[in-house]
Amino acid sequence: MILRRLSDHVKHQNWFAVGLDFVIVVTGVFIGLQVSNWNDSRETRQRAAVFSERLTADMRYEAWAYEYLIAYNKDVRTGAKATLDALSGTTPLSDEQFLINAYRATQYKYNDRGRATYDELISTGDIGLIYDENLRTTAISLFTTTLIDVIADEGRGAPVREIFRRRVPADVQHALLENCGDRFAATGDYDAITGSLAYPCELGLAPGDIAAAATLLRADTGLVEALQIRFADLETAIQDLEKVNAQVFMNLRTIAGRTP
Repeated sequence: MILRRLSDHVKHQNWFAVGLDFVIVVTGVFIGLQVSNWNDSRETRQRAAVFSERLTADMRYEAWAYEYLIAYNKDVRTGAKATLDALSGTTPLSDEQFLINAYRATQYKYNDRGRATYDELISTGDIGLIYDENLRTTAISLFTTTLIDVIADEGRGAPVREIFRRRVPADVQHALLENCGDRFAATGDYDAITGSLAYPCELGLAPGDIAAAATLLRADTGLVEALQIRFADLETAIQDLEKVNAQVFMNLRTIAGRTP
C-alpha cells in the first residue's frame, strides 16, 4: 500500500508527499530494527543471567570439592608418614594402628566434577555470556587443568595400594573399610570434610588376626619404598593445590563466600 501511494505521488510529482512517505518508511524500518535489537538484547541478558546462576552453583560445588580434596590428601599423607615412622622405629605403633595408618595411606579421593554448565558454554561458544570475569576465568582455569585427574590417577595407581591389598587378608581389609574407612561428607558440608578419614577407630578383630596381618604387611620388602613414593606424591599434590594453584583456590573461596 505504501509503495502504491509512493508511486502515485511520484507520478503527480508531489515531492513533499514522496519525502514524507520516504521518512515514514525509513522510520518504520528503524523502529523495527530497534525493537528486534531490544528483544535480542533482552533475551541475551536473560540467557546470561541463567548461565551465570548455573555456573556459580557449579563453582560453589567445585570450591567445596577442592577443599575436600586438600583435607583428604592431608589425612592420607598423615597415614603414610605415620606408617613410615613406625617402620623406621621413629614412632612405634601398635599392630592395629599400623594397619589403620597403612590402609589410609592407600586411599584416594576423586569427586565428580560440576562442569556441565561450563561444557555447554564452551560447546555453544557462549562462554562470553559470563560477564563476571572472576567467575569466567576461574571456571576456565579449573576445568582445563589436569591437576585433579593426575592426583586421582596417582592415588589409584599407587604401588602401596597394590602391596596392601595383596598382603593383608580380606577379612582385615573388610574391617578396615567398615570401621576406619571414609566418613560420608554431604555436598557443601565443610565441617564434615575435616577428619573424614583421619579419626579414631578400632578394627574389632581378634589380637592374633591383627598381629598376623601386620606381620604379613611389614614383611613386604617393597613397602617402605612404596610408602615413600606415596608420601612424596601427596606432598606435591597438596603443594600444587594450595600454592601453585593459589589464585584458583582463592577465587573458588571467594565465589563460595568463604573469604573474610
